[in-house]
Amino acid sequence: MTVLDAVVVGGGPSGLAAALWLARYRRRVVVVDSGEHRNRWVDQAHGYLGADPFHPPDLLERACADVDAYPEASRRPGRVTAAVRNDDGTFTLSLEGEPDVLRAKRVVLATGVGDVFPEVERFFDFYGADVFHCPTCDGYEAKGKDVVALGWSEEVTGFALTLLGWASSVTIVTDGRGFEGDEACRRQLVANGVRVLEDEAVAFMGERGAMEGVRLRGGEVLRCAMAFFSIAHRFHAELADQLGCARTSEGCVQVDHEGCTSVPGVYAAGDLVPGLHLVQVAAAKGTVAGVACARSLRGEGGMPEEWEGAVAGYTGPMTQQQDEAAARQDLDHLGEEIDEVRERVAHEQGEKGPRFIDEGALSEDQPVDDTIAPPG
Repeated sequence: MTVLDAVVVGGGPSGLAAALWLARYRRRVVVVDSGEHRNRWVDQAHGYLGADPFHPPDLLERACADVDAYPEASRRPGRVTAAVRNDDGTFTLSLEGEPDVLRAKRVVLATGVGDVFPEVERFFDFYGADVFHCPTCDGYEAKGKDVVALGWSEEVTGFALTLLGWASSVTIVTDGRGFEGDEACRRQLVANGVRVLEDEAVAFMGERGAMEGVRLRGGEVLRCAMAFFSIAHRFHAELADQLGCARTSEGCVQVDHEGCTSVPGVYAAGDLVPGLHLVQVAAAKGTVAGVACARSLRGEGGMPEEWEGAVAGYTGPMTQQQDEAAARQDLDHLGEEIDEVRERVAHEQGEKGPRFIDEGALSEDQPVDDTIAPPG
């Protein structure tokens, strides 16, 4: 069985970025993508420098074409249901409904996060056009509009107050549950003119791209142009758990600054790890993890020291650093070469030839453009 350099699980911006950089390091990489991307319902995403706004499927189509241009990389649809770290440090990954397995020296997890949606009639008629989950991503489009915030936890307080940075008004609807914020939360909301309605949102009104309001179980119709929800999200960390990767208290997969998890040979990136949940951030994290993963396969670092000797395919020293004595010897040798060059140029060119700057001493008789600064 062929042992790949890496398998990337997840074909969103993070996973594709990781795969692209692995391919650029000439590593054989396969991307397995279930197609269940978090923003697949969204009409427009924002804030990606050079592409603001953009349609998420269009960005993924271009990203896939970028990856496909490298013969070292391939993509396949599917869902990885099981991942095992073998005794030799390689990994075996099983795909749903397929008898064959994938074996690789490294795994990059870019499986992302899933949102818990409110149970409101016609939700998906509006989700991604008028209804959103992320104020940072889509709050600007609420500028000057009336907004409904769906949620009941204490966190919905900050959620609603953040939206007031753009919206003209915000009303919290708790889906018929009791508001879980304390008195301090209530005082903050009252002070900022945010109503809390412990009623159930039944249906969205209007048409996609032209929301008119939210109908409540009690009969009231809240006029609004947009709605945001703050209920819960779930990290798709099943494979990380199978492999034994540590998680943070928030449920993210714990990584270091290069995307290395607690398990040798396993990297993670994107919304699965701590940090902002933004497309551009996910792509950047995928880049970091992909480059580190590729470097680790070439013996050039890209992994913590405790992984040394515990990962497959690792050749070469942990870093390319020399000891102090060897570095000093190289510098002395370089200085000797510079002196030889200076003597040769002076002999061949004489006074009419180019002259070297000597310790930065310049004068009108020695203009800068008639001098050569030696290396170092």
